[in-house]
Amino acid sequence: MSVLVTGGAGYIGSHMVLALSDAGRDVVVIDDLSTGFRSAVPQNVPFVEGCVGDAVLVGETLKRYEVDAIVHFAGSIVVPDSVADPLGYYLNNTVRSRALIAAAVENGVKRFVFSSTAAVYGEASSDPLSEAAPLDPVSPYGASKLMTERMLADSAQAYGLAYAALRYFNVAGADPAGRAGQSSHRATHLIKVASQAALGKRDRLEIYGADYPTPDGTCVRDYIHVSDLVAAHVLALDHLAAGGGTLVANCGYGRGASVLEVIQSVKRVSDVDFRVDMAPRRAGDPASLVADPSRARSTLNWTAKHDGLDEIVAHALAWERRLAERDATA
Repeated sequence: MSVLVTGGAGYIGSHMVLALSDAGRDVVVIDDLSTGFRSAVPQNVPFVEGCVGDAVLVGETLKRYEVDAIVHFAGSIVVPDSVADPLGYYLNNTVRSRALIAAAVENGVKRFVFSSTAAVYGEASSDPLSEAAPLDPVSPYGASKLMTERMLADSAQAYGLAYAALRYFNVAGADPAGRAGQSSHRATHLIKVASQAALGKRDRLEIYGADYPTPDGTCVRDYIHVSDLVAAHVLALDHLAAGGGTLVANCGYGRGASVLEVIQSVKRVSDVDFRVDMAPRRAGDPASLVADPSRARSTLNWTAKHDGLDEIVAHALAWERRLAERDATA
């Protein structure tokens, strides 16, 4: 039996593939390579190029590799893009997730781990946020993910599908061993963009809004190392396999860092004082999002191993340097 990782050639998905492979588990990847990279998937891992909305392709893959669990990362993730193109986000994140869930049900796959987001909470009503906080997304991205959570909940009731929906806060960093990292060409994640500025890949960094109701006026986010995040996914799979039942859990550290604090960390770790400009707010950005990770800790026995901001930044910088070396020799 094996685990299907959708979006396994992307940033978080590729780390999940490494974690499963490192644990000696059989894994297969589906990715349409719209934002992912074939090189991110180890050569010994079966790879299927295609869309998770292709019911025939997904069904054939589930049967061929005797898949008994799905970890679903495939989707679009840029909040401002979702505001500009909401229908595109509902297609990719909701409609295609519906097709994947249907394929799982049709083919007897009983366990499903979903890549959800803190964006389902919208404007934070508490700090930190627990899973009991109101669900009121302010962007089509958040709404598209919440719709998939609801489809999973209904499918659990109707078809006995056991699922875990992990609500990510801000994912950052890279594999400590340097095997994977964020490689997308249109990256918008702050730590990656700041790392690029520190290495001269960008001539400046823009801060989108400095008038938020936060201590320094810039947005506050709970940054979680990608390796800690995928460790929670592996534990979620084990939880479902052991009959633990449906789980919805936040994935964060329970403390936030502001945009200015992240920039200071990148400058400190890189020892580069790059240019920073102010810009207007972006649509769909809440002032503060900080997780209450108590449920993940207690239910999954999840413990963070890379929760220092400077460590997260150091791994992100190391990956950017590796990408720069590849580009130089290409």
